Formats: sequence, structure tokens, C-alpha cells
Amino acid sequence: MKLAIIKQGLKLLAGALCMISASSIAAQERPNILLILADDLGYADVGFNGSTDITTPSLDQLAHQGMTFSQAYVAHAFCGPSRAGLMTGRYPHKFGSQFNLPDTSMSGGLGIPTSETFVSEVLQDSGYFTGVVGKWHLGETEKYHPNNRGFDEFYGFLPGGHNYLPEEFNPRYDALVAAGRTDIPDYIKPLEHNGKQVRETEYITDALSREAVNFVTAGAKKDQPWFLYLAYNAPHTPLQAKPEDMEKFPHIKDKKRKIYAGMVYAMDRGVGRVMAALKETDQYDNTLVLFLSDNGGKVSQGANNDPLQAGKGSAYEGGFRVPMLAHWPAQIKPEGNYTHPVNALDFFPTFAALAEAPLPEGIELDGKNLWPALKTGASARKGETFFAMRHRGDHSDTAAIRDNWKAVRVGKGPWALYDVVADPAERKDLSGKKPQLLHDLVDEANTWSWTHEQPRWFHIQKEGFEWREKSMPRFHETFDLLEGGNY
Repeated sequence: MKLAIIKQGLKLLAGALCMISASSIAAQERPNILLILADDLGYADVGFNGSTDITTPSLDQLAHQGMTFSQAYVAHAFCGPSRAGLMTGRYPHKFGSQFNLPDTSMSGGLGIPTSETFVSEVLQDSGYFTGVVGKWHLGETEKYHPNNRGFDEFYGFLPGGHNYLPEEFNPRYDALVAAGRTDIPDYIKPLEHNGKQVRETEYITDALSREAVNFVTAGAKKDQPWFLYLAYNAPHTPLQAKPEDMEKFPHIKDKKRKIYAGMVYAMDRGVGRVMAALKETDQYDNTLVLFLSDNGGKVSQGANNDPLQAGKGSAYEGGFRVPMLAHWPAQIKPEGNYTHPVNALDFFPTFAALAEAPLPEGIELDGKNLWPALKTGASARKGETFFAMRHRGDHSDTAAIRDNWKAVRVGKGPWALYDVVADPAERKDLSGKKPQLLHDLVDEANTWSWTHEQPRWFHIQKEGFEWREKSMPRFHETFDLLEGGNY
């Protein structure tokens, strides 16, 4: 007991010293950081990435005044694991988070292990005012709650999604409560602010934008920089848009696409509101804004990932290559385009470096500090390989990317090799011309797989049954080039 008290005292002292060190640096010398995450946004569904039918003026202005990324990836091809990688700077496979949390009440009491350090904790410890607005999806019980994972402020919802129209979900929720029901769907439950339920009356995307404005306005009054994680659930299903937003797209005849377009437009409008608030509070110039999607768009629900193949959930480019921009007037020159690979895993070390925040002893991040490379236009990870893997019933779709080269195996077919810069649609398999390169990338992916943990949970029971029944993960088959017919 005494030892525990001493350790706790030392921890508090270290935190205090860190705060003193941080406060000795003028706030303007360290940037505010605004990380904006869309949910299931298609690669071609923003103007700066070539959209011709959906207009995104606010995002396009940021892209024009900042930097775009033509080869940006996330850590996983669907939302829960992708967000886990974003927050930890580590592949979710390494701590058993390869699947979305259980689709049960309070996610079955499970969440991202507390042994994993979140970037928000590092920034908070270094003197940043921290907040998250929107979707969490990383655990719902107290120890996994955002307020216990490095965030001073949380406004939003803990599960993986929510309905958008309060005039519909509030009456449904009230009726079920009145009937004494306890099995109320997560998507219609009240939102919360720091653990307390709130009665939201605005269209959810607009509400999240409003709360983001409130946060940056409050941040302007503090003698410290801030970090805001603005996690929109748009344009994730259910497809629900405001009529006035859909009216912006009379040329779109497909019903799903039209609703989807309205949802994207509402998000873009919200980003514009937040940027206006930054200007009004004189924080615009020294705020780093990063915008991206958590994974590829869901084509069956109105998204467009052109020219990429496939979409959400896939190891093809459409699954985890995403639209991305960075904006920071004080540091980033307008109309830049970074053509080298980056990964959302890189945000943790990049944010920590910009915040002059020391990393916890012993932490092993999978990302790279991008900032030195972004300043020079060089590759931050030249010659280095990163990976993607999505488990299915009896196999694992897998990809390994090094520079412009990508080895990928989807289903039980052969491994293929693509130049994803020259051929982003992955149409021309070059494995026959570069067999040694394919072999090297597959070998690296195989070595990476040995760092994985068994899944700590499964989203639905069927996934868990199949995992055991099929003796997954069956990596001896995944990385067998002979089995795939390549040699």
C-alpha cells in the first residue's frame, strides 16, 4: 500500500513538473490541434479529391489554402479498429482490437485496453486543454470513457453510431422508456456531456458542429493550447439528411446518393462554422487542422471511392485509402500536395512532437513523426512498409505497402502486386515482373502478423463462432505464396 502511494505521488509530481514545463512555453509557440474525422466518407466525395456532384466548399478552401495528401491511409478498413489505431498510434491488431466492439449493451463492458496510451493523454499531460466531440466507439464503461482517456471535455455518444433526426429519435426513446423497456437501441439514446445525458434538439451533425465551436471558443480564453478531436458520424448510416441540404443537389437522382450528399454537405457546412470561430477568436493562424475519413466509403450506401477499387472493409485501396488535408496558415504553404504515403498511425508521434510532449517511457508507436518530411516534401517512411488486415470468416484479407508498391491478397486468391501511384484502381498485377519484391513484402507482412494478439472481442457472436470453428487466423495459409499460385 505504501509503495502504491509513493508511486502515485511520484506520478503526480511528474505531471506537475510537466505542466510547469509546458506552461513556461508561450501558448502561441505550440499549435492548437483540430483533428476532424468523417465516418465512411468516400475517397471521391470531396471537391478537393475530384467530386463532381457533391460540393464541399469549406473543405475545398482548406485544401486550397493548405496541403492535400494523395496517398493517405488509416490503420484499418472499418471504424472501431481504425479509431483505436488513431488514438494509440499502434496497429489495433497488436492489442486485440481487430473487430468492432460487441453489439451489446455497453459493448459488453469492453473497450480499448487501459494499458494502451492515448494521444489525448500525452497532450493533456503536456498542458493541452483536450476535448472530443461526436462518436467515440472505444468503450462505454467508466474506465474506457473519454473523460478517463485524456479528454477534459466530451460531448457526443459512446457507441458506434446514432440517428440524426431528433424529431424522430427523441419520441421513439421516450416511448420505449414509458413502456418500461430496457433494451433501447443505442442509435436513439440521449447524447451526453461529460457523463450526463443531454436532450439534443438539433440535427446531429449541426449539434456536433455547434459543440466544436463552443470548445474552440472556450479554448481561446485559456492560457494553454488545445486539442479537439471532432468525430462526425456523417455520412455513416442511417442515411438521414435535412431537406434543405438535399435541395442543394437537384442534379442527383439516385435516392441514396442524394441523401448521402446532403449529409456530407452538412458536415462541410459545420467545418465552415468551426473555421469561422477560429478566425473570430484569433486562433486561425496557429491551429493545425487535419481532416480525413476513418475508412473508405460504403458504396452500397451512396459513397463513391473512384478511382479506387472496392470500399469500406476491403484490403483494396478503397477500403483504407482516404481523402485527407492539412491546414495551418502559420506553417503550411497553400496549394501543396504531399504525394508520399502517410498513415493515421503517424498522427500520435506528429502531434506529440509539435506539442513538445514527452512520450511515456517504453511506449512503442507504429507511426512516424511526419512534420520534418512535410516541411521538405520528402517521404517520412521511404523504403518502409506498413500493413492492413481485415479478418473474415475463414481467411484474412491482407495488404503491405512500401512507397508506391502494394502487395495484396483478398479472399483465397493469389497474392498480387500493384503500383498504386500509377495504378490506384489496382488493375494491372505486376507480380510476374517483380516476384522478389512481392516475396519481400509478403515476408514482411508475415513477420508483422507475429506481433498480433488474439481478438479480445467480436462485434457479433457469429464472428466469434467462426473464429473458433475455422481455427482462425490461419496465417499459415494467408502468407503461403505457393497456396496462392504465385510460385
